[in-house]
Amino acid sequence: MTTTPPAPVLGPRGTLATFRRNPRDVWPEHARKLYDLLVGLYGEDDLLPTLAAAWIAHQRSVNTQKAYARGFRIFEEFAREYGAHPMAVKFPLADTFRLHLEQAPTWVRVKGGRRGEMARTGKPYGDASRANALSAASSFFAYLDKVSDDGVKNPFEAVQRPYLDPDYSPTPGYTEEQWARLVVIARDHHRVAAYRKRAYALLLMLYTCCLRIDSLLNARVEDLGEDQGHRVLLLEKMKGGGRKKKPIPPVAWHALQDYLDGRKTGWLFCTASGGQLDEPAVWRLLQALAKRAGLPLRGPHGIKGDAVTHALAKEEARPDKVQSWADHKDSRTTQRYNKRKGLLDDSPGYGLAADIAGALARSVD
Repeated sequence: MTTTPPAPVLGPRGTLATFRRNPRDVWPEHARKLYDLLVGLYGEDDLLPTLAAAWIAHQRSVNTQKAYARGFRIFEEFAREYGAHPMAVKFPLADTFRLHLEQAPTWVRVKGGRRGEMARTGKPYGDASRANALSAASSFFAYLDKVSDDGVKNPFEAVQRPYLDPDYSPTPGYTEEQWARLVVIARDHHRVAAYRKRAYALLLMLYTCCLRIDSLLNARVEDLGEDQGHRVLLLEKMKGGGRKKKPIPPVAWHALQDYLDGRKTGWLFCTASGGQLDEPAVWRLLQALAKRAGLPLRGPHGIKGDAVTHALAKEEARPDKVQSWADHKDSRTTQRYNKRKGLLDDSPGYGLAADIAGALARSVD
């Protein structure tokens, strides 16, 4: 059993002063969850729960909040097992954390075990997971430096991180024909009409509006409207903040209205009880649809890549318009989403081979 050493002293700015109202009341979901976890481990008198949760709340994107909270939990568990308080970690142990991520087995569910039973029997963390955990820890110390009166040296500044190829994606892409098959399955597959309508509208909204799943799941019915003859959805852009109107094509609008069935308030996509639909539920839905359609299994994050790829493949495609539609600030980001460039049948080698084959045939004649 590991014990938690005391936190270092940061000075007056390292704590939340006593206000008339508790600032914790307005923390986002992932900040509150991390706070509750850390309070259970370190107690309310330790600075770590408040500072770590305030750091998560400081992130502008919900997606970043979620990813950093996940990465920080990995770092916190490591520091605790080594008998170090997370806020007192120095460079040697920070660099050891990098090596730990490369070698340590990960937590996975125990097949046939009790509900929620986990064991460290999984493969070590992949490049992306290791990079996220190291980035989260580094970001946390950068935050401590901001709130500390005397400054805090970031022990992760000199820690090497995995190289991530921005052009590589392990998610299998679907062709337009495969997407059509998936949408038909979504429209027809479930005997319960409400679930069938929700699946159909969800897929069409993600694909034809080029949306991130977290952005769509945080939308509400009240965000729907009209602008210059277009049906629109006013969304919070999950990366970088801000709001943007997304035009909804007629086929998606009709499917959405059929699903809403006159509902005027609440989450745009909700559970049967009216609660917010979450990403795990969408993952399960897409897995089930893919199995029925005989397609490779994948989650919702590849849908935007498919939409960008198919849009850029159109003869009349304007890369600048696709970039704006995809909410990308940089055209290079749009090209990274473009999976067409990685398709095997696009290899220039086929053209060279055809030319040389023609030359060889003529030499025989």
